[in-house]
Amino acid sequence: MSRAFESIKQGLQEAISHAQGDERGVRVHRPRVVDVKALRAKVGMTQEQFAARFGFSTATLRHWERGDRIPRGPALVLLNVIERNPEAVIDALA
Repeated sequence: MSRAFESIKQGLQEAISHAQGDERGVRVHRPRVVDVKALRAKVGMTQEQFAARFGFSTATLRHWERGDRIPRGPALVLLNVIERNPEAVIDALA
C-alpha cells in the first residue's frame, strides 16, 4: 500500500485509541477557566463592545458572566488568548 495510505491509517488508529480513552502518546491541552466578567472589566469594554470586538453574541457573553453557561472549546481558547494579550487579538482581528 502507499505511504500516504499508511500515514492516514496510522492517524485514524491513533484517533480511535484516543476516543476510547487511551492518552498514551497524546498531548491534551485543556485551557484554564476564565472569569469572563473580570476579563471584560480588565480590557475596559462594555458587554456590547467586548462581544462585537471578539465575535461573541451579547447573549452568550451575558450567560457566561452570570454563570448560566461556561465557555468551552474554541471560545475558551480565544478567551485565554485575550486574557494574556488582548492587543494581539485586537490587532489580528482588525
